[in-house]
Amino acid sequence: MNLSISGHQLDITPAIREYVMTKLERVLRHFDHIIDVQVILSAAKLRHTADVTVRVPGKDIHCEATDENLYAAIDALIDKLDRQVVKYKDKVQTHAADALKRQPLAPEPAEPPTAEAAEAR
Repeated sequence: MNLSISGHQLDITPAIREYVMTKLERVLRHFDHIIDVQVILSAAKLRHTADVTVRVPGKDIHCEATDENLYAAIDALIDKLDRQVVKYKDKVQTHAADALKRQPLAPEPAEPPTAEAAEAR
């Protein structure tokens, strides 16, 4: 998994980086086929915004959260992301199981005529 954390009008301190990484571990517990994660943290007057884009096989999941506190915005972001990843995982597992159910049954091979049936004609 590639992890990219960047900040817009905000310096990413080691404490913020560590906080984001520990929170992302919660998402990895549910789904470990994550290809790439991009986190963008931004700050404006009394508004902190956290965006994340997670690339998983076949889909990009994007979440955004805004709060007055940066850490609260990160917490809300991870909650949203966790719900979306669990939903994606459930959908992938359900569709994989449905694919086998929807396959048509193979027709039974016709029995070759026996010698008795041939004599009866």
